[in-house]
Amino acid sequence: MIWQLIRGLNSGANSDAIVSLLIQLAAVLVVMLVCLPFHEFAHAWMAKRQGDDTAFMHGRLTLNPAKHLDLIGTLMFLVVGFGFAKPVPVNPRKLRNYKKGMLLTALAGPASNLILAFPLALFSSVAFFVDMRVDSDISAMAFLFFDHVLMFNIFLMVFNMIPVPPLDGFAVLDFFLPYRASLFIGRYTHIIRWVFIALVIFGAFSWIIRFAAWPIYLGINGLFRFLVGAVFALF
Repeated sequence: MIWQLIRGLNSGANSDAIVSLLIQLAAVLVVMLVCLPFHEFAHAWMAKRQGDDTAFMHGRLTLNPAKHLDLIGTLMFLVVGFGFAKPVPVNPRKLRNYKKGMLLTALAGPASNLILAFPLALFSSVAFFVDMRVDSDISAMAFLFFDHVLMFNIFLMVFNMIPVPPLDGFAVLDFFLPYRASLFIGRYTHIIRWVFIALVIFGAFSWIIRFAAWPIYLGINGLFRFLVGAVFALF
């Protein structure tokens, strides 16, 4: 994101293009400071509900971004538009039911992004119809901002469901894996993580994330456009 902005400034891009990039960057920052902490908070909250207070004891049961942000994951957000936070610590031995507890704790993060998508789609739709009526620069920018936050939030949800450690999707996959397969992958988690990060930086998963995120975005956005449009039609 920052690289695109710098390149646009250096190439003498027009003001509309620069404003669009600034809105995208602002949206990414909101996702980093609001959506991502909420995602990690949800992991910590669910783990505690399942009997493990490790995340709570480490101060992760909070919406404070400073407790959750990871240096590499943050840089990835700023460079490629999506990334990750520090994994929430989970002690499987404290969970009342290991398999079920790990599954629910993993799913809590992406589920939190899905929950956030609904108010974001509402704000985006309201801004859209306000802009249709008043046709001002402020309402247009507000619409673009909320629309970008919604999309990036969905990207974050889909990205975390990729079944590669240490992402949530692997914990979901691990629920169905035989013990030996899970143990084998666990031995090489550190190596897999760095290979995965390198692939993400070079855009290897971009088209997969967009392909999976687009129908979710269209479905949620379409629902709220219909509902908000119906309300605006009454006035």
